[in-house]
Amino acid sequence: MKATRQAKGRRPAQLTLPLVALTKQQKGARRGPKPGPRAFVRHRARQASSPLHPLHVVMRSRFRSLRTQFVFPTLRKALAESTRRRADFRITQFSVQGDHVHLVVEADSKQALARGMQGLAIRIARRVNRLVSRSGKLWADRFFSRALTSPRSVRNALAYVLNNFKKHRPSGIARIDPYSSAPYFDGFHELRGRPPCALPKSRGMPRAPQGVPPPAAEEIPISAACTWLARVGWRKVGLVSLAERPAMN
Repeated sequence: MKATRQAKGRRPAQLTLPLVALTKQQKGARRGPKPGPRAFVRHRARQASSPLHPLHVVMRSRFRSLRTQFVFPTLRKALAESTRRRADFRITQFSVQGDHVHLVVEADSKQALARGMQGLAIRIARRVNRLVSRSGKLWADRFFSRALTSPRSVRNALAYVLNNFKKHRPSGIARIDPYSSAPYFDGFHELRGRPPCALPKSRGMPRAPQGVPPPAAEEIPISAACTWLARVGWRKVGLVSLAERPAMN
């Protein structure tokens, strides 16, 4: 009892903590959170988009596979709506692969390109996520774009986009890719300027993937090119061959 009363009467002593000297931040040390996985596309300022030059655009998806009979019709409809919604943004050719989409587009300005691609990305993401009961981001990164400033670069980009399926699927009966705008392309050398959709139906020239009906005339997901390079200039270099392997300069 006596010890307890003495303990209660004592004033608490304040303890002192040793101060640890703060080390100076090393020169060149990075502040903020550690970076995550390396992005596909570096976040640099895009080049100004000229109305005289078409562009090759690539969009990479987190979701696989975009190239199916179930998903492709939704993607095709979104492409058609996007290219008809704006007068200053046009999709002239496209190709859908398992986890990415190739486009050849025309934009009247850098702003038109950004807004056109933003609208397209949002439209595709919402519809595909709703279709497959999925949530979250669909695209892995922002889109990649490269200006095509010469007839040869346009011609090589067209061959690369339309024949890209041969890069991923080297064997097969089909000579054109039904998951692309190849059925409406009038620049194949072997067809002498006639689009495959104007020829009799055949297994080698499918107008749409098996089990998917061809789109109506107003739902074809491409627009006619307006730039001289994409309309006339590239043909002076040479038409695209059906047997050509995708290659870019």
